[in-house]
Amino acid sequence: MNRLNIFLLMIVMGCALSVVNATNQQRQIFIQLQRAQSQERQLQQDYSQLQYQQSALSKTSRIEQIATASLKMQSVTTGRTQYLTLDPGSAKAEDAPIPTSGPASAPATSRSGGVR
Repeated sequence: MNRLNIFLLMIVMGCALSVVNATNQQRQIFIQLQRAQSQERQLQQDYSQLQYQQSALSKTSRIEQIATASLKMQSVTTGRTQYLTLDPGSAKAEDAPIPTSGPASAPATSRSGGVR
């Protein structure tokens, strides 16, 4: 009977250690889950912030302001627009050579055009 009690005690101790080990693993996995969820929330917040910044930077008024101030660009007006015209029949297919991958060996042709 004494051997049977020792054997049962060993089995109960093994089961208890197994429960403690499983509980510890469960806690570690839960901590990892919480860290991953926290990181997900932070990344979602960063993504929302970046979307807001992108929309603010791509506004037409901001682009026009930078183009005018930094690049010294001016808006298009009809008084500064130039229109080029070709005389009827002066444009031919050979006037516009097909570009090749090598250096251009075709002679340059001139086009006649006028300014309105």
